[in-house]
Order: sequence, then structure tokens, then C-alpha cells
Amino acid sequence: MSLPKTLAEDVARNLVMVARLIDEDPEQAYAFSRIALRLASRVAAVREAAGFAAYATQRYAEALAEFRASRRMTGSVELWPVMADCERGLGRPERAMAMAGEPEVQKLDKAGQVEMRLVAAGARRDMGQLDAAIVTLQSPELASNAVHSWTPRLRYAYADALLEAGREDEAREWFGKALEADKDGSTDASDRLAELEGVEFVDALGEDDEDVQDTAQDEARPATDTDADSDSDADSDADVDAGSDETRAHPGDDAEADVEDDTTDGPAKA
Repeated sequence: MSLPKTLAEDVARNLVMVARLIDEDPEQAYAFSRIALRLASRVAAVREAAGFAAYATQRYAEALAEFRASRRMTGSVELWPVMADCERGLGRPERAMAMAGEPEVQKLDKAGQVEMRLVAAGARRDMGQLDAAIVTLQSPELASNAVHSWTPRLRYAYADALLEAGREDEAREWFGKALEADKDGSTDASDRLAELEGVEFVDALGEDDEDVQDTAQDEARPATDTDADSDSDADSDADVDAGSDETRAHPGDDAEADVEDDTTDGPAKA
């Protein structure tokens, strides 16, 4: 569907902001997606972007509705795995498992099929079927030495399932393999592996050392005009204190204090 030029530009600007913010500020990305949706709800790309923004903010029912709308418009099965994951998010893992067995899965490319396998394994774990989840992840893609964009996540999911099953040695091995493939740091495999190895990270500079360092810096700091003003103010305060007895002896001070107290009492601000 084509849009008038000005409207198309407005929609495009909002979609750009969705893509830019969806990882670092998903709520803000969601807000931009809603603007684009109001402007062009009959554009499949807009419905898809709105779906991913809702998905990123865990609005799974809304995300599923947008993905379904996009799929109706395009006829594509590309969103099938994320639609199934929305079912998991809604607490319906059995529906996700049913989707994993539908003919649409066979129409997915390799990346989509791996994604569907990850969702199916997650659904198995949601249902307490841990051994079945492990078997679901065992595939030619997992055994392959070739590295693809989905390889780190597949190996990581397998390691995580093994660890939950109490197979720590195997889990350590697969977290290591996930780390080898994860050049972009898309998983926290390094942290999980370090935890299994018993490595504990501590700050090189402890709190006591920081206090000592701050004190040394304060002592080394040269005097400034502000410091001189502070000293002058202190002297002035001392002069006032010296004459305070005489000042308090003046008659009528208590009455003035009472007046001031009365003026401060009043209704609280809304």
C-alpha cells in the first residue's frame, strides 16, 4: 500500500526511531511505534514494527495481534517463531508446542527453523519437561562446527538446559562453545562460564581505598576564593555569636517570634 509522500516520510521517521531505540529504550520505541500505527495501520511493515516494540516491552497479547495482522497482509511465515514465543509469554506453552508442529515451520529458512527450535525447547521447559527440552535442542545445527548468527544462542540454550538438569560438566563445555562463537557478546556466556569455574570478580579499588584517595585529594586541593569566602562567613558568624546575648536581651523579641510563628501556620499546599 502506497502512502502520500508527506505521510510516508512521517511514518518512516517513526519507524527509524523504533529501530534505533528498541534495544536501549524499548518503552520509548513502543511510543514511536504507536504513532506510526495511528498514521498507517494498513501497512504491513508498520504492524510488524509495532509487534516487535510490544514484544520488547512484554505486551505479548498486543504483539501477537500485530504479528498476526502483518502475516495476513503479507502471507509470510517469517514471524511464526516469535508468534509462538508470544504464546509462551502469555502462559500458553502448549500452544507454542502446537505451532512448532505446524506445516509453516517447514517453510521457514534455516535461521527461522533454529529460532522455532529454541522456542519449542523453551516451551518444554515451561511445562517442566527438561529432558525433552534438551533433546529438542540436539540437532545438526547444534553439532555443526560452522558459526552462524544463531549459533551462540543455540549453544547457550543447550548449556543452560544441561545446567538446570544438573549436568554441570557438559554445561561448562557448551557455555565455552557458546563463548567461542559469540563474537558480538550477544549472550552472557562468559559470565556463566566464569561462575561455573568459581571465578569471582571484585573491584580493584575497595571502598576503604576510595575513602583514602578522596581524603588525599581534598587535602591536596589548593585554596580557592570560595574557601576564603567560607572563612570570612565563619568569622562573621563568630561576631554574631559574640553579641548574641545582648541581642536576645532586647525586649519584644518573643512577641515578634510569636507573630512569625502565626504567619507560618496555614493550609498545606495541594
